[in-house]
Amino acid sequence: MKILLFFLLQIPFFAWSQSNFDKGQKLFAQNKFVEAKPYFEKETNEHPNNMAALEYLGDIYGHTQNWNNAIIYYDKLKKLKPTEANYYYKYGGALGMKAKDGGAIVALGLIGDMKKSFEKAIELNPKHIDARWALIEYYLQLPGFAGGSERKAQKFASELFNLSPVDGYLAKGHIDEYFERYKNAEINYKKAVEVGGSKTTYERLAELYKYKLHQPEKAKAAIEEYTRKNQL
Repeated sequence: MKILLFFLLQIPFFAWSQSNFDKGQKLFAQNKFVEAKPYFEKETNEHPNNMAALEYLGDIYGHTQNWNNAIIYYDKLKKLKPTEANYYYKYGGALGMKAKDGGAIVALGLIGDMKKSFEKAIELNPKHIDARWALIEYYLQLPGFAGGSERKAQKFASELFNLSPVDGYLAKGHIDEYFERYKNAEINYKKAVEVGGSKTTYERLAELYKYKLHQPEKAKAAIEEYTRKNQL
């Protein structure tokens, strides 16, 4: 009887705690990030090491472009579970966005840790696609004197191709587009469309036509082709 009474007394507490997380999760799924934050904060106040709630808070700060707080939460997550690749990827991503917004001086102080974080994500999960995309962008955006390198970007594009041919073609097309090799980019994006046929592949091709090759009729035709093939 005492055991039963004990469990009955605990029900309101557990229900309250779970309710906070559920409410926050529901609001987050609706992109109501500001409204979701207090529920996850209540959850972490009661359970400081609830990694799911901590990750949601990091994501919320990321969505609201509060990079300093996003960094704090992702750093805590990777310390709590240093074997989880995605925490390093998100930490590196938040560093990258802070570097982008902060200007050259801020960026120089962050790019080393950013690169190490993406590399650590790949070390922990050799099939991590997003971390490779991040490193491609890293090597494209950095000037040569700071470590930028098309050769290194191409290396990760080749690794992507081995993991996912669609991502590989998209990555190679992206690199070609960055260096204004628009015809080569068109070839790679068309191959991505052929292999994958996803909305993303068609959008990349259409954007190339519209904004770089100045062929709006081809851009329109690409989107229409995707719509036609995916009609219910």
